[in-house]
Amino acid sequence: MKINRLLEITTILLNRKTVTARELAERFNVSARTIYRDIEALSSSGVPVYMSKGSGGGISLLENYTLNKTFLSDSESEGLLFALKTISVTRYPEIEAILDKIEALFNNSHINDWIDINFAGWCSHPNEQNKLNNIRDAIINKIVISFDYINADGNKSSRLAEPEKLIFNTHTWYLTAYCLKRNAHRMFRLSRIKNVYLTDTHFTKREIPHEEHESTQGYSTPFTELKLRFSDKVLNRLYDDFDERLINKNAGDSLDVTVAMPEDEWVYGYILSFGHYVEVLEPEHIREIIQCRMREALKKYEK
Repeated sequence: MKINRLLEITTILLNRKTVTARELAERFNVSARTIYRDIEALSSSGVPVYMSKGSGGGISLLENYTLNKTFLSDSESEGLLFALKTISVTRYPEIEAILDKIEALFNNSHINDWIDINFAGWCSHPNEQNKLNNIRDAIINKIVISFDYINADGNKSSRLAEPEKLIFNTHTWYLTAYCLKRNAHRMFRLSRIKNVYLTDTHFTKREIPHEEHESTQGYSTPFTELKLRFSDKVLNRLYDDFDERLINKNAGDSLDVTVAMPEDEWVYGYILSFGHYVEVLEPEHIREIIQCRMREALKKYEK
């Protein structure tokens, strides 16, 4: 759409001192004449854009120009505020200041009146000790970080790593990084990363080998199709957790749910959280894992 192209042209000009019509035409796969018409449209709408001829010439914006709010519709400004509000759950102090400024700019938006987002559990904090901020700064500035990491067996080790990307997948934050201890790309569960510090060492981002690429994209935990049978006593919780199309009522007082979920400690704990109101029908190996854990738990109470 033309309005999207105009907005992107303005963004490009804000980030670059000068750009040629030919460059813009190639970028948007349109003719140079179309770009000239776009520049006229921007000028007519009040954007201080001008063109200069000769060597080094091109299309430019007047210095100190900032993007005007009239470029975004009400729904687009609401979408922008929604995205920032979502990011704000990571507890970046800068985001709160940005939200205040943008809400003042779009004074017809009321994002705080209808939404409040929290990815953290009741007793957790995704940014304890400023962890996310430090990792964010290290990723942007390509700085090696040091941290302690607690693996799935509860063993703690000290790590140096080149951070690459933060990922929120399914229910957990992860950090993909090149681990200098293992000399390989690794995915670290953020809740198990402790005591993050920025070092004085900078790094150049490494290419991820093809065989390691899939395991560092946030989907390293395999998904398994589960068939679960629930008592109708937890019906309200089922509608909280699953799409109603996945819930099949049986003739009696039970309900079956077939769903693909990541098979890890979280899913075992999730199933056990229903107590005796759930039975794993399939697959057999998860049924056996749940049985074993329930027997071990029962031994503690039998004592």
